Amino acid sequence: MDEIQPLSKKELEEARGTVERLFTLLGVSGSSEVVERDGLLDVALDTEDTGMVIGYHGEVLEALQLIISLMVTKQVGHYVRVSLEVGDYKKHRTEYLEQLARQVKERALEENHEQVLSDLKSWERRIVHLALQNDDEVTSESMGEGKERVLIVRPK
Repeated sequence: MDEIQPLSKKELEEARGTVERLFTLLGVSGSSEVVERDGLLDVALDTEDTGMVIGYHGEVLEALQLIISLMVTKQVGHYVRVSLEVGDYKKHRTEYLEQLARQVKERALEENHEQVLSDLKSWERRIVHLALQNDDEVTSESMGEGKERVLIVRPK
């Protein structure tokens, strides 16, 4: 993967225009805020169409995030990672996943047996790994490929 490059002011303005055009073409009304943080393009969308934009389990949100990244990357000539937040979906999901990590840790310790979490997207697995990375009692690892990939929490 290419090294993360910050966007120039001109590139950031172009990215903002791209985001606005995309949502206009999709018929999504509302306002967006586009800022850059450490090479990451943060897009916050405020809309009445929250459910439609998020989709089932965040699938539409992830697809839009990828599309925005591809559009902006093509426009500026280098890879741009994008995070799209709508209606605090990711914030609430992150809080839930951090709580889930604590619960799974406790279950692993109580049963003295590994616990398997399936059906997590890569960014969700990352949240759980980060929540447990400095833990003295359990370890976490991802195993498998594609849709079969799982996260395992086991006592040390």
